[in-house]
Amino acid sequence: MDTSDQPKVRYKTFTYKTRMSWVGGRAGTLRSEGKPDLHLASPPEFKGEGGVWTPEELFVASVESCHMMTFLAFAHKQQVPLVSYESHANGVLEFIDGDYRFTRIVLFPSIVVAKSVKEEYVYAVLRDVHAHCLVANSISSIIEVNPTIILQ
Repeated sequence: MDTSDQPKVRYKTFTYKTRMSWVGGRAGTLRSEGKPDLHLASPPEFKGEGGVWTPEELFVASVESCHMMTFLAFAHKQQVPLVSYESHANGVLEFIDGDYRFTRIVLFPSIVVAKSVKEEYVYAVLRDVHAHCLVANSISSIIEVNPTIILQ
């Protein structure tokens, strides 16, 4: 099959901008135009503040939220009658070769769909999501997904 006559798809490039300002100690304010400021600090185990978001939590949350957003997009495209989606995630931070790094992030989505859907179909969508989640594809950590699927 000769594909030389077919037009090439041109994909867009996107740039996301943030700004960070130190506010003292091991804390700072994260900003992005048009969004509320976010106070961040090192976690208490690294001599930071308690009760505020940390870069470590945001890292795990970025994988978890990207997985959900990708699932929502794929489920919509595949016309999966979604009732609800909730999840929690655990990120494992280990000291390896002289540095801390996230070695594993485990996602636990709980997905409720209409009982007319076959459970295997939802698992197929989840496999596609796992393969195409842009944040997960951008990091070296192992990503595991342990879903609970409920037909309602």
